[in-house]
Amino acid sequence: MDKPAATPIPITRPWMDEQEEKAVLSVLRSGWLVQGPNVAEFENRFKAFVGVRNAIAVTSCTSALHLALLAAGIGPGDEVLVPALTFLATANAVEYTGAKPVFVDVDPRTYNMNPNEIGRCVSEQVKTGGSLPKCILPVSLFGLCADMESIREIASAHGMKVIEDAACGLGAYRNGHHAGAEALLGCFSFHPRKSVTTGEGGMVVTDDDELADKIRRLRDHGAAKTDLERHLSQGGSLLPAYDVLGFNYRMTDLQGALGVAQMSKLPQILEARRAAAARYDNLLEEVPEILPPQVPLGYRHAYQSYVCLYAPHPNVLEGGGMPEWEQISIWNRKRNRIMAHMERMGVSVRQGTHAVHTLGFYRRKYGLRDEDFKMAFMADRLSITLPLYVGIRMEEQDRVIHTLREGIRIF
Repeated sequence: MDKPAATPIPITRPWMDEQEEKAVLSVLRSGWLVQGPNVAEFENRFKAFVGVRNAIAVTSCTSALHLALLAAGIGPGDEVLVPALTFLATANAVEYTGAKPVFVDVDPRTYNMNPNEIGRCVSEQVKTGGSLPKCILPVSLFGLCADMESIREIASAHGMKVIEDAACGLGAYRNGHHAGAEALLGCFSFHPRKSVTTGEGGMVVTDDDELADKIRRLRDHGAAKTDLERHLSQGGSLLPAYDVLGFNYRMTDLQGALGVAQMSKLPQILEARRAAAARYDNLLEEVPEILPPQVPLGYRHAYQSYVCLYAPHPNVLEGGGMPEWEQISIWNRKRNRIMAHMERMGVSVRQGTHAVHTLGFYRRKYGLRDEDFKMAFMADRLSITLPLYVGIRMEEQDRVIHTLREGIRIF
């Protein structure tokens, strides 16, 4: 039996030190624990980094997506185009509004929504005389921006709105445009697996001041003024007006303080993650069965995750091709054994994310089959996420690749 390594290598590890400790302690001593001055400072720093007019902090990226969709007028009877490969929260947020997620296949090398498939989906709707989707919800998956130029062109031609799920996109750029900034609304996550974390938490960004004000109300039960605004103005003892149905999606000031501390480290975080990713790229040149993340010309990857594709015969994927359907299952079984071997040896790995159309709720509700979105299915079944975090040592990366090659050789 394999002997596990003495020191496990985690899939990720947040970078926190005494700066975050002091920030949280300061909030505890202040007595102001709910959404307040630290959340406001976090929002200011975030919008400055992304390059937008407004940033609104909330409880998670899921709640950010929910509010963004509602603010954009998405509701019952509407359809929203969603990539078939994403964390299921993207589709769940559409369901929360009463709208229907319509899945679109992806490019298995970038893992992002394929604009050609969006065009095909829209063309089919036009031919059949059906109503067009009201919104496109691309995902900048794993830290690589979606093809927003093509997506926006399609949306503009057919009167559709674009809301971007940029949960993984902090620090990602497309031709100089930051993730989330090219859409009507962009949504980010601060889950511990993200580059910047507040434990849980999310952010909505937009250049539309009216939508920003609407989201600020919706996150706070529909209140016309926040507690901080009331505190800083005369008449703060009076409760605000509640003219719309809202939600309790407020970020705490504890999380805001963490966010401020993390944002001060963001340049170093991104530099370290990109350096570690570049080293994986070099190491994987000697592993032909593993395709590293693809970065198109003009894009800058943020490497929220380093997601590879297990492809024993990579030439099959050239020109947008894919293996025989039965072959995917064979390779999937091998990938699973390789990943299990790596876990036994103390190296944490994960599949990239879900092909959402294969999950029970969506499969049953919409009568979907695995083969309906073949590229997403293949990426789900063949992806491998390698450990990546600030402070990962060269010898740890060497061990990751050695264990990966060992698993490929054995299985």
